[in-house]
Amino acid sequence: MSVPDSETVLLITRNGMGDAEPELQKKLITTYFKLMDDSNTLPAAICFYANGVHLVVDESPILDSLKSLEIKGVRLILCSTCLGYYNLSDKVRVGIVGGMTDILEAQRRASKVISL
Repeated sequence: MSVPDSETVLLITRNGMGDAEPELQKKLITTYFKLMDDSNTLPAAICFYANGVHLVVDESPILDSLKSLEIKGVRLILCSTCLGYYNLSDKVRVGIVGGMTDILEAQRRASKVISL
């Protein structure tokens, strides 16, 4: 089993991946996270904010992959302000609800930040 790369942080700000139709965005993000999980390519943390918080709640197409990544040691940091804004706080199924301070700290510690 691989261990998380302590130098890499992913930022997820959309309810999908890329700038395309919503159905294609969700298909792309689903494939991306499945491949990440299957290949054990593990970032230290994944930060979800803005529309990205929709991916950590009920009905998310990537919940199984996220649960697996979390078990493997990847920190999943969720923006509490964003969850509240979208009325999703009660629907969170994975990750740790934090704030912008937690996201900033994850970015500060990282030598590589990837925004999807």
